[in-house]
Amino acid sequence: MPIQFDEKTHCFHLNNPQMSYVIGIEKERYVTHRYWGNTLPSYVGSNHLQFIDRGFATNPFPEERTFSLNTLPLETSTQGNGDHRIANYQIRAQAGHTITDFHYDSYRIFAGKEAIPGLPSVRATTDVTTLEILLKDSVQQLEMRLIYTLFEKYPILTRRAVYTNVGEATVVLENAGSMSLDLAESAFDLLTLDGSHTNEANLTRQTIRPGIQRLESTRGTSSPQHQPFLALVDRYTSEFQGNVFAFHLVYSGNFIAQVELEQYGTTRVQLGIHPDHFEWHLAPMEQFDTPEVVLNYSNQGLNGMSQNFHQLYQQHLVPTAWKNKERPILLNTWEANYFELSETALIKQAEKAASVGIELFVLDDGWFGERHSDDSSLGDWVVNQEKLPNGIHGLAQEVHRLGMDFGLWFEPEMISKQSQLFQDHPEWALQVPDYPLTEGRQQLVLDLSRTDVQEYLIATLTDYLKTGEIDYIKWDMNRHLTEVGSHFFAAHQQKEIGHRYVLGLYRILDVITQQFPNCLFENCSSGGGRFDPGMMYYMPQTWTSDNSDALCRSVIQYGYSYLYPPIMMGAHVSTTPNHQVGRNTPLETRGWLAMSGNFGYELDLQTLSDEELAIVQQQIVFYQAHRQLFQFGRFYRLQAPDTHFASSWLFTNEEEAIAIYFNGLSRPALPTKYLKMHYLEAAAIYEEVATKQRYSGAELNQAGVLIPRVKEDFHTHVFHWKKISDPRTSVSS
Repeated sequence: MPIQFDEKTHCFHLNNPQMSYVIGIEKERYVTHRYWGNTLPSYVGSNHLQFIDRGFATNPFPEERTFSLNTLPLETSTQGNGDHRIANYQIRAQAGHTITDFHYDSYRIFAGKEAIPGLPSVRATTDVTTLEILLKDSVQQLEMRLIYTLFEKYPILTRRAVYTNVGEATVVLENAGSMSLDLAESAFDLLTLDGSHTNEANLTRQTIRPGIQRLESTRGTSSPQHQPFLALVDRYTSEFQGNVFAFHLVYSGNFIAQVELEQYGTTRVQLGIHPDHFEWHLAPMEQFDTPEVVLNYSNQGLNGMSQNFHQLYQQHLVPTAWKNKERPILLNTWEANYFELSETALIKQAEKAASVGIELFVLDDGWFGERHSDDSSLGDWVVNQEKLPNGIHGLAQEVHRLGMDFGLWFEPEMISKQSQLFQDHPEWALQVPDYPLTEGRQQLVLDLSRTDVQEYLIATLTDYLKTGEIDYIKWDMNRHLTEVGSHFFAAHQQKEIGHRYVLGLYRILDVITQQFPNCLFENCSSGGGRFDPGMMYYMPQTWTSDNSDALCRSVIQYGYSYLYPPIMMGAHVSTTPNHQVGRNTPLETRGWLAMSGNFGYELDLQTLSDEELAIVQQQIVFYQAHRQLFQFGRFYRLQAPDTHFASSWLFTNEEEAIAIYFNGLSRPALPTKYLKMHYLEAAAIYEEVATKQRYSGAELNQAGVLIPRVKEDFHTHVFHWKKISDPRTSVSS
């Protein structure tokens, strides 16, 4: 059994071939953390707890001055009775106090994994086992369930908490954290992914210091500023070696992720919904389910961590219909047209796209209402007949006639003041009485906490999708939330609106994606503004960044690869000079960057020369021939972007391998560079496609390949090998 309870040691041992996680029950009351790391054949408690009479420590058992909740390594915090470290939850009683006293009551172990009502979570029906630990506060008649699911094939477990009121009085959740964990170590570095719009997913590595380090979003979404992720790594950990303890929250709204190095060397990690601007009134017999956290252990460095995330998310998070389905090569009209659309011009673009092998033609913003700029018409999802006299139906038919799929852009969550919808339903926007409505891009946010707004959006999208003419939806969201209030709910519920907004969004996505499982949905929020596991549960890919510059994208895609496989990252070849930074980069380099994600184009093909069109066609043919490798192969980082933006990564599967080296900015006196592959099969033989030279995987891994010096900015070196023998067979080299 992957999860066992030892009556002698009072410990739960969650164990698979790659990882062990041990939970103890202390004094039959407190749930403690005992071990997380490499798999153990058994656990009997060699690392037993030490109890010391500490100054300023309070004692739940007065006669035991060495026993204090402030030093006990816990699996959930306590509230108001001695644990002064960062809290995982806070509950306010009707009397106004915020004291609780949860004690261990019982446990349940069962095969499988239960879905979370109203929330996305990692999908699993087999090869998982769940432990549920029940704690009770007998004074207020409250229950807390700590839920752990162990994946038997990955060094992964998920955690969440459920808070239930079984008493007779309503209580208020002021903080509803998903998990808390105390590690009896302090020699860690903290890894986070931080950034901004058009500059997402920058890796930050800093030493854990005494006190609290936290990252957060109170913007209404997970945000481009901070990914809802953190990792603790040993000081020597690199891409290729060392221990990693990683945490990723499956949620798309306000979040907090924090680490506290406390006075005696314990490191507490806590993740969940951000407690600022949050409350939840928990009536008698009601429960509150928290979002899930993915806990990922690697003893093979950061690439090992990434492999765990990549495999888990692609096989167990994205919609089932898309986990093994190839993604089409697309052309998006945005940077070619912006709001200047006409049916005639679009058909000409589609014809050119079809001629070079494009498989999906996507009409972006500007096709509806009086949408001639970004200051109007959001919410009025009616085709502009002057631009498209034959409607979406006519354009889709033409695109299908050319042998391509057809895609369409929506921004369903937004409403413009200059729209008929706002004139009819001003109360549908998020708002607080008597305060002005703050606009972003001259648009407001629809109140998705309201069921009538949810039903409107479900009906609107259904009307477009039920014809079967739309094969792809780009779902955009281009501002953060302000005036987070709702006419629909009572005054005492206004601090619930932020979370209710996210629940409303998830309900809409759940209904639509289940009704139209074969429509490919792409998540977007001005690029990576809401790139998180919660959205990936409904949409199997995300537009990675509004910054399509190849040099910038080499850093952004590198950063996101710590968590997400390339197939989840939309990446397009755009025009030069680049519209975001004005840089000129070679078409070949732009192509290799885009092929390193979910491949597409975002430019007017009609403006390209015959030579450039030939390169585009070659790129498409190559990608189609090796799509399985790029989309479903294993992806490894070989060199992080340096100060000159040189970086490298590797794709490999059972048939072939491609290593791509971006040399970034050219520089003088360049040292000789040998790039080591690290992850090819050591005993296998690989033949280089260009030269027919054969090498062992061991040689390519350890000796590496020479990176020739090129006096040119943004040059790309590509190494392509076919695997011609398997170590399990006898083949002469």
